[in-house]
Amino acid sequence: MANMFPLSSDGQDPANLRDINEPLIDHSEGQLFLNEAFKIIIEEVLCKGTDVKEKVCEWKGPEDLALLLDLELRAEGEPQQRLLQRVKDVAKYSIKTSHPRFFNQQFAGVDYHALAGRFLSEALNTNLFTYEVAPVFVLMETEVLRSLRQLVGWTEGDGIFCPGGSTSNMFAMNLARYRLFPEVKSQGLWAVPRLTIFTSTESHYSVKKGAAFLGIGTDNIIEVKVDEGGRIIPEDLDEKIKLTKSQGAVPLLVSCTSGTTVRGAFDPLDRIADVCEKHNVWMHVDSAWGGSVLFSEQHRHLMKGVARANSVAWNPHKMLMAGLQCSAFLLQDTTNLLKKCHSANATYLFQQDKFYDVNLDVGDKTVQCSRKVDCLKLWLMWKAVGSIGLAERVDKAFNLVRHLVEQMKKREGFHLLWEPEFLNVCFWFIPPSMRGKEGNADYQDRLTNVAPAIKERMIKQGTMMVGYQPLGDKVNFFRMIVLSPLVSKEDMDFSLDEIERLGNDL
Repeated sequence: MANMFPLSSDGQDPANLRDINEPLIDHSEGQLFLNEAFKIIIEEVLCKGTDVKEKVCEWKGPEDLALLLDLELRAEGEPQQRLLQRVKDVAKYSIKTSHPRFFNQQFAGVDYHALAGRFLSEALNTNLFTYEVAPVFVLMETEVLRSLRQLVGWTEGDGIFCPGGSTSNMFAMNLARYRLFPEVKSQGLWAVPRLTIFTSTESHYSVKKGAAFLGIGTDNIIEVKVDEGGRIIPEDLDEKIKLTKSQGAVPLLVSCTSGTTVRGAFDPLDRIADVCEKHNVWMHVDSAWGGSVLFSEQHRHLMKGVARANSVAWNPHKMLMAGLQCSAFLLQDTTNLLKKCHSANATYLFQQDKFYDVNLDVGDKTVQCSRKVDCLKLWLMWKAVGSIGLAERVDKAFNLVRHLVEQMKKREGFHLLWEPEFLNVCFWFIPPSMRGKEGNADYQDRLTNVAPAIKERMIKQGTMMVGYQPLGDKVNFFRMIVLSPLVSKEDMDFSLDEIERLGNDL
């Protein structure tokens, strides 16, 4: 066979003309670049990006932005100064989610201790699957998970950090199925009957995605009615479980929510647990958004009954500001169910004759192989401010929401859809031209266009970011998320002033 990689005329391999003793990476030049890049990050992201006098975003349309960034990748590398300008451009034209007037999502603000942890874990660049390559982090993750479980109310249990709450919810479904039908791991879907999952009509969309991914099927997601506050009605849950049983299906899991995405509602966990125990159904609590209330003595009552759950999803990257991503999946199980369900026993990685305790090789508990270190940022932040400091953050956010709602009620044109149970403030802004005209035939059509129009203006001007959406028969309304401790009462007042300024002429 002809040589696919022929040598050059002087006998050298053309794919490797550089002397093998000559390093490909100039460490001194790389460190200089890193130092300068860090200066830009600190100035553009952490100084300007948290300053209320600066913009939340410098908005560009996709065509203009692509041209400005010069996204094309080429054969030849670029000089350092041009690369540093690239870093500056990326920072300048990205959304400043740490800005005190970013209310768009359930993550915001910045904790500098957690950020230091993120820098450190990125620099160490290890994989959290075996003790031999991540000894510090295997022990650290174990301790952080233990502390989170204690807040749930469990003295024993298991868990793993996952790439987001959606994966945690999927893990719960997979474990619930494996517990009832362990043969599904080897035999597949042939081994199981029709399974049903029960969840709120207002639960996170990841429940449906997980059912589709696992082969359970979205048609087998049974939506349970909610009360006027958006909380599961346990009596309807009980009736729907009975109905599916009568149809020959096997009730698999109830996915409760502590802090629904839109309203921020908390399902009544104690009463749901009664129903789950009655029917022997796995109870999972998706507290990706609301789980951090467990730090607060004032507000942990919202999750009363969580200790009766089989599993809990909790995202400290949301309310606690640990930084994306930081998502814990917690289990009450002590039978090693997580590993039994997910393990593949790869002998090149999880050898059983290692010189240390192989139970410290935690990677086979997850469906991932490569797994980032997500525990360090939470651990370092928790170490810095303590449980008391984290509780104060939770309580401050509730106080800010209380202030916002009080001020909103004093202003004409702002209409609360519901009294907030959590940190989601849902409201309409009614422009002066529409006030008193609720009976007009075109009123709802006009109202649905108000929030999108105001949001377009605020983004293009860069003054703030607030999300909007419809829900059921409610046309587009603002959903303002308040969580960052960088936010002040002045920012709350500004947000109302700004919405009035941007929407009064509509």
